[in-house]
Amino acid sequence: MACSNIRYGEGVTNEVGMDLQNIGARKVCVMTDKNLAKLPPVKAVLDSLVKNGVNFQVFDKVRVEPTDLSFKEAITFARQGQFDAYVAVGGGSVMDTCKVANLYSCSPDAELFDYVNAPIGKGKPITFNLHPLIAVPTTAGTGSETTGVAVFDYEAMKFKTGIASRALKPLLGIVDPLHTLHMPDRVAAYSGFDVLCHALESYTALPYSLRSPCPPNPVNRPAYQGSNPISDVWSKHALRIVAKYIKRAVQNADDLEARFNMHLASVFAGIGFGNAGVHLCHGMSYPVAGLVKTFKAEDYNVDHPLVPHGLSVVLTSPAVFTFTSPMCPERHLEAAEILGADTKTVKREDAGLVLADTLRNFLFELHVEDGLSAVGYTNEDIPALVKGTLPQERVTKLSPRPQTEEDLANLFESSMKMY
Repeated sequence: MACSNIRYGEGVTNEVGMDLQNIGARKVCVMTDKNLAKLPPVKAVLDSLVKNGVNFQVFDKVRVEPTDLSFKEAITFARQGQFDAYVAVGGGSVMDTCKVANLYSCSPDAELFDYVNAPIGKGKPITFNLHPLIAVPTTAGTGSETTGVAVFDYEAMKFKTGIASRALKPLLGIVDPLHTLHMPDRVAAYSGFDVLCHALESYTALPYSLRSPCPPNPVNRPAYQGSNPISDVWSKHALRIVAKYIKRAVQNADDLEARFNMHLASVFAGIGFGNAGVHLCHGMSYPVAGLVKTFKAEDYNVDHPLVPHGLSVVLTSPAVFTFTSPMCPERHLEAAEILGADTKTVKREDAGLVLADTLRNFLFELHVEDGLSAVGYTNEDIPALVKGTLPQERVTKLSPRPQTEEDLANLFESSMKMY
């Protein structure tokens, strides 16, 4: 079981300068994006660094939904700067970019695809120590402050891939719920559904005891191990919080209790999926995000077409959990019950349908787009979407139910409309 240290509480961002002083940091790289650079979370971090006499440089060119090219730009900055500590202030895009910049600055001769997951990259194990990284999440979604995972769009192939290693984990996640008050409505919704899918996928993932073969050396053991007794605790707890607070957090930005609890749920789900792993919703989401044509999500101030990560993940969720439920119906029923379904008289064989309907109700009430067709896809795109899913073995092999190309095509087709 691996997880970052977490510090939670209103205003704890003010302590980041002291933390860097305490670890003896001499030159710090602060990473964020252009939009966040103008907002209070970044100001709070920089004020703390100045107050504590910390020497730093800011990189604010992180791309929302990073690409291999945007990763390379951050890596070049990190290598030239010769930093000995890193601070990421932002959502998953910022934290993932900062993890990768840290990794490649500590491996100056490595090519980008040396550590990228096989079969897309070489999947080399990371056998050296990285510099300390402090993550300050500003969204309630990715849980990236707790995990050793960094994801990017591989532009040449039009799908997402990534790097997964415990070595990438931040030293500390500073979870300051005040930062979530700056999330617009759609950002709160889509990042909240990412939390929901993290928890659901890790709870229903193939059990760790059914995975094989055992790695010849512990250094090769994957970060994503399958559902297990410890990750189950975190995943279910996150589900309960999401069930109670996601609607309130999206519908009222001033509902501090709801926004603060969703921030915690993101951490809890991150601890769960950071060890158990996600499966089909995430595996299928990578080409959905990578093949985007013209769709631009509301409330995301970007200059490129964008299906936000949480949206790309949740659009297939009703179809996916209908498909996976025969392998562990009890878990699917339990999840549906936690999310508010009355399951007292439901038969085991109907578990997936009940969970799918429960998810649809959440999506409909929070005005989520009606399936893949609403973000620009048609049935003609299905072969390309399937092709982009096939290499995502790091996550698709964690599905409790194995899937063929035909299964994937049917899941994409079923996800074209949800309501």
